[in-house]
Amino acid sequence: MRVLYYHQHFTTPDGASGTRSYENACRLIAAGHQVTMVCGSYAGGRTGLHDAFVKGRREGIVAGIRVIEFELPYSNADGFVKRTLTFLRFAWRSVLVALLERHDVLFATSTPLTAGIPGIVARWLKGQRFVFEVRDLWPELPREMGVIRNPLVLRAMDWLEWSCYHSAQACIGLSPGIVRGIRRRGIAPERVHLVPNGCDLALFSGEEQALELPAEVVRALPPNALVAAFTGSHGIANGLDAVLDAAAELKRRGRRDVTLLFVGDGKLKPALLAQAQREGLDNCVFLPPLPKKQLAVLMHARVDVGLMILDNVEAFYYGTSPNKFFDYLAAGKPVLTNYPGWVADLINESACGVAVPPEDPAAFADALCQLAEQRATLAAMGRAARSLAERRFDRRQLAEDWLRVIEGVHRGQAAV
Repeated sequence: MRVLYYHQHFTTPDGASGTRSYENACRLIAAGHQVTMVCGSYAGGRTGLHDAFVKGRREGIVAGIRVIEFELPYSNADGFVKRTLTFLRFAWRSVLVALLERHDVLFATSTPLTAGIPGIVARWLKGQRFVFEVRDLWPELPREMGVIRNPLVLRAMDWLEWSCYHSAQACIGLSPGIVRGIRRRGIAPERVHLVPNGCDLALFSGEEQALELPAEVVRALPPNALVAAFTGSHGIANGLDAVLDAAAELKRRGRRDVTLLFVGDGKLKPALLAQAQREGLDNCVFLPPLPKKQLAVLMHARVDVGLMILDNVEAFYYGTSPNKFFDYLAAGKPVLTNYPGWVADLINESACGVAVPPEDPAAFADALCQLAEQRATLAAMGRAARSLAERRFDRRQLAEDWLRVIEGVHRGQAAV
């Protein structure tokens, strides 16, 4: 089977972003299939290609994956217009590849939603089999967040979402809420499959000690403080002002035994840094994005708690599947979240962390203080987190579930 795989923000483990597509592509190859990965140049990613671009494109083999990378730089810090133009340019070039390349199944993963355009074209112009994976519900999320308000843009996105779902022989959702959202658009339940993000149990096992943390990282973290870390994009959706509010509350209480660590980059990072400096929040430490292997070392060596933070938007409650949450579980770290939904439900059911109400800095600070004071409880929560990762979110098993969907569509089965 030849799979044409679209992920605009593809990265190998050498990058500082989610590696779901890399792992799934490797699983396809291990099963004897051929994979062509089509992607752009993501700021936090590493495609594995190093040759110069020729006419805006470069190509090569990475871990057995044929990678086609377009010279379309993208960063979460880019403005709305620039990001939109990059999405559209990627979709246009991707359509040309879909029409010219021989393949048996076209697989596209969002975001952005425009990643589904080559699948729509190939489905209706060439009769190709198409599988669409939904990582976030668009345009529901930007509509509820208020970041997109133009009714014409929202209507166009509604049409594109409907077209992606109805053109695909199968859809994959990464959370229960995403699956329900796809079904609400009129897709038969047997064509919608839940395959959430997973845990890289080997990478976060604690056995990878060959890499050393940079000296500046070691110096920045107090040796005896509880370190609670957020690892991911610093954007509007992440609501990281809630962490700074908790840091201010901890400082008012005179708590010097808790450090809040931010690892990553994004549009709002300069503003967060400025706020922390303005308010004298010396209990906050900011680091640049780290490759996954180095992040795994950091998690084991210096992190005590993983922070799963999002803005208080109802669509987030069940409509996201954050990579960082599964990294925390794999590393055996308790998780502190500040929004309700399926992640909070998992934390409460498994006793692997604490869920606090949104927009409540006092409750956030209380939870951190309790974790700092109750190290035995902290350790028990960490063991429960790793157990949950092993029982339900082993990436290897989830890759098998994902593979069955792709192979089922190739065999002509809409439902597998």
